[in-house]
Amino acid sequence: MARYTGADCKRCRREKQKLFLKGAKCDSAKCPIEIRPYPPGEHGRGRTKDSEYLLQMREKQKCARIYGILEKQFRGYYGEANRQSGKTGENLLRILESRLDNVVYRAGFAKSRDHARQLVRHGHILLNGRKTDIPSARVSPSDIVEVRESSRPLTPFQVAQAEAGERTVPAWLEIVPSGLRILVHALPERQVIDTQVQEQLIVELYSK
Repeated sequence: MARYTGADCKRCRREKQKLFLKGAKCDSAKCPIEIRPYPPGEHGRGRTKDSEYLLQMREKQKCARIYGILEKQFRGYYGEANRQSGKTGENLLRILESRLDNVVYRAGFAKSRDHARQLVRHGHILLNGRKTDIPSARVSPSDIVEVRESSRPLTPFQVAQAEAGERTVPAWLEIVPSGLRILVHALPERQVIDTQVQEQLIVELYSK
């Protein structure tokens, strides 16, 4: 399966803001965007004319990069969101937030979404008691996500258990640290999704 293998920090610099793709490094002084807050490449410091199309494309790229999704899958999510009732942009973000890898990340069991995706792929996560190694699997209200018992002694989960309570967890999720369990109470509304994305620009891009 195709997957971006380049430097994540270049993606943040391209969008001129932190996308928090590298976990703790993004909060440290070593974050490249703190040192070089301009796009990578020879013409990174040059002035570009921000056309309407460019703004829309950049917003779509930023959203896809935050959640670690390629174009074909992202377009599929948009099509699904467009078929649902309600606002398409909000539906799109709700779909992205309901991905299993994002839920693991939001719960604090992984330092980044890439890390969460790896944990899911390696079979460390159970969804409603069944091993699920598909990061794009979607959760629903009343679902239970938990770490497989044999995987709990692993360092990432021991750290997550020790740091439980230090990280802000979205209100639509409930964490049970003792069992490394996540209870999904509901799917999030737009006002509780803190992803810095102007979803209306994405809707305008795909509506052309």
